[in-house]
Amino acid sequence: MAGYRRKTPEEMLLSISKIHRGRLKIYVGAVSGSGKTYHMLREGQALMQQGIEVVICAVSTMRRPETVEQLADLERIPSIHWYKGDVEKKDLNLDAILERNPEVLLVDGLAHENRPDAKFPTRLEDIQFLLSHGISIITTVNVYELEGVTELAQKLTGITAECTVSADLLELADEVRLIDASPETILSRLNEGRLNNIKDLGLLKRGNLGKLREIALRLMAEGVNESLEKYREEQGFIGPSGATERILVAAQYHWNGSIYIRRGQQIAKRLGGDLEVVVFVDSSQEPTKERDDFKRSIMKLTEKVDAGFREILVNNRRQIPRALIKYAMLINATRIVMGHSKQTRAQEIAQGSIAGSVLKQMRNIDVFFMADRADHEGERVLPTKRSTPKMTAEPYRRLSAQEVEKKIERIRRGKFKVYVGAAPGVGKSYMMLREGNDLLRKEIDVVVGLMETHDRAETQDQAGRLEVVPRRTVECDGQVYSEMDVDAIIARNPEVVLIDELASTNAPSCRNKRRYEDVQEILDAGISVIATMNIHHLESLKDAVEQITGTAVKETVPDLMLRVADEVELIDVAPDTLQQRMREGQIYKMCDVEDALCGFFKTGNLIALRELALREIADDVDERLESWERNGSLRGPWRRHESIFVAVTVNKKAERLIRRGFRIAHRLKADWHVHYVQTDAVPGEEERIAELQELTARLGGTFEVEHNVSRNDVPAALLAKANALKSSQMVLGQSGQGFWSKLRNKCVVDTILRDGRHMDVLVVADFNPNIEIGEE
Repeated sequence: MAGYRRKTPEEMLLSISKIHRGRLKIYVGAVSGSGKTYHMLREGQALMQQGIEVVICAVSTMRRPETVEQLADLERIPSIHWYKGDVEKKDLNLDAILERNPEVLLVDGLAHENRPDAKFPTRLEDIQFLLSHGISIITTVNVYELEGVTELAQKLTGITAECTVSADLLELADEVRLIDASPETILSRLNEGRLNNIKDLGLLKRGNLGKLREIALRLMAEGVNESLEKYREEQGFIGPSGATERILVAAQYHWNGSIYIRRGQQIAKRLGGDLEVVVFVDSSQEPTKERDDFKRSIMKLTEKVDAGFREILVNNRRQIPRALIKYAMLINATRIVMGHSKQTRAQEIAQGSIAGSVLKQMRNIDVFFMADRADHEGERVLPTKRSTPKMTAEPYRRLSAQEVEKKIERIRRGKFKVYVGAAPGVGKSYMMLREGNDLLRKEIDVVVGLMETHDRAETQDQAGRLEVVPRRTVECDGQVYSEMDVDAIIARNPEVVLIDELASTNAPSCRNKRRYEDVQEILDAGISVIATMNIHHLESLKDAVEQITGTAVKETVPDLMLRVADEVELIDVAPDTLQQRMREGQIYKMCDVEDALCGFFKTGNLIALRELALREIADDVDERLESWERNGSLRGPWRRHESIFVAVTVNKKAERLIRRGFRIAHRLKADWHVHYVQTDAVPGEEERIAELQELTARLGGTFEVEHNVSRNDVPAALLAKANALKSSQMVLGQSGQGFWSKLRNKCVVDTILRDGRHMDVLVVADFNPNIEIGEE
């Protein structure tokens, strides 16, 4: 194991130097006013209560009441005040800090230029100096103040940072935490006069806030991914983590190689993943001028789309499938993009089928066969610009009765906000209760509908003066349950109700099976709801979470609940901090701590779940941006109309295919259909079909059953239905048929790949966690 490898002299020196060096923690936010200073000071208070010496210097509260409250008894070292033009600046008093020699210093504004006669030109250099003297630092920075991000932020929003710091600093920090705030939260604070320090009001346009927020989420996700890859490498884990997508395009030095790469780029962008390109070259063939020209073109394109590139030599064509699978597993690819085979059945038997061999050998990697549309649509190597029809306003058109009713329903319905976390214990309930108290101070009628404090003192204290609606007792099958009283909440009719843990299951005799259904009922009654949930309870992520953690997710929330939410905010916490809270008994009872740390709360699980949460909320932000602004999406527009067709059986893999179909359709803004072709009736089939219909409906798709079809006619039936629906992409499961079975009955996957070359086909791999590179 990697843990027993002897450290090199360089690694030992680095480890020793870290012992004497202070720790660096950075709070990152999209813009000023997101709450970075508040959380930094709150952490300072918590450290002080643990007996750690904490001081502050050059901290700006901007007279925000909730931030000023957090100053409390924190010791302040006076900063050095000076003016740059007519703007007052604060520098660190290094001499006073060194003389005081605290354990921890809290300081705002990492991106800051010092006065001309200062010891160091920038605050970053001040901080590095203090760290070298053993003083730990907790500080803050806005995402657009990070070099590299600055250029992107300026391009998308027109915002220019006054001072910047290297984005590489985040990698060197001991801990980085994102403070996420929705545009609605920031704009609310602006309207309340709490953001008077922001001079460039262009920064606070709703679209700009959304773009900067998405940049922050994706930047954090990339950083978390790097730490996850490093952790998995150290532990000797092989294959994709399940937290992110990595698309591998199998191209060739040919005119259609560019098409494959462009398609791979579109898929990677919409799925928020990385893109890699590989080309296999037959070493027995002499290079030609034409091949060299195509190679230069391919390499230029991969550089343009920011993709990785690798050329691999093979001795003959039959080596390509094994080499492709091996390389895909080596780079942790989640999906291979390749072209449909143009071989006939006879040619495949005589020469061997690359596609068939890849499908036979693949493990844990989906394969996407790109449609050959050149014959049908004359597809170009470079995508054409799609003209978008102008939106024509019709202010004088009378609304239909249905349209009027829908508008009235939206007006009557309460507002819905959700706090999302990567795992239990991140602080969702605390933030929900904190917002409830803030609203109470503004004389808004707020009550607690259901609060799960799990005996956490800090969370219980945060409940403050909030009124709690008593739970009702439910008896069922000799057991007594304590449940949220929906009728009492509606009868009380507050303006806002706070409800913990959306995914929870109610007692069997309750009117609604799940708590999120209770929430829908309360919203329909005109009461606003602020709720909490963990990312692993999102229905479409169930398979990814089980792949990451090895733990079955029993309770889920339909993705629609996040989509209809007016606001979604992520509560981000580093895995080390979460594990420390666990050890201190702040999450589970002490008797359950060791099992949790060895199970769900393992470091690798928490890093992967954190990345999953960051990417999912970033995608949610992007979807909202697209609804606000035509060109708001950072992932770029999806230029084609898509229709997704999911072919299922009634085996245990069906749910995974349905969820995969939903996630693809949602990312591509496509309609989607699930189809089951019934051949021979089997025991329990009707109940199984009902389960799949319910899941499809919950995710917003349509489900159809086709009866009395012979086994050999199944591929033709699927293709006929997909063509009738004008489907552009078919989603199938990996075939489990053996050689003799394929001789008796047509293989569905092989037949569709041969007869359905006019459409994209995604073959979803079976998941096996115990696979090694090169295993067949």
